[in-house]
Amino acid sequence: MLGDKDAIATIAVKDLKVAKKFYEGALGLKANPSTQPEVIEYKSGSSKILVYKSQYAGTNKASAVTWFVDDMDDVVRTLKGKGVKFEHYDLPGLTLKGDLHIVGKMKAAWLKDPDGNILALVGG
Repeated sequence: MLGDKDAIATIAVKDLKVAKKFYEGALGLKANPSTQPEVIEYKSGSSKILVYKSQYAGTNKASAVTWFVDDMDDVVRTLKGKGVKFEHYDLPGLTLKGDLHIVGKMKAAWLKDPDGNILALVGG
C-alpha cells in the first residue's frame, strides 16, 4: 500500500528562525516555497524535509533523519568548520575515531540541531 509512495522526514523545532539559520546556514539546505504557516520545507537530494514549529521539539531520543554521503571525512570537516558539534556514542561494534563511528568500511556521525533533534550521517 505505501511501499511505492514517497515519504518525508518531519522535524519539530521550537523557533523557526533559529532552525532556518541552522538548516540553511550550517547544513546548506535550500527552502522550497511553503504556503503553510510555521513550516519550512527543504529539498535534500530527491527527498524532502519538513521543519515545523512544535511544543514537542527535541523530545525524540533517536535519529530524526539520516543523510547518505560519499565522503564522510569531508562532510564532517566542513560542518565542524561551520560550528556544528558532533555527538559521540559508545555503541557495540563501532570504533570512535575523531567524530566518526566506524565499522568496516562504513562510517557514521551524529549531530544535533539547536532543539536537540538527532541528525545522522552515514557513508564511506
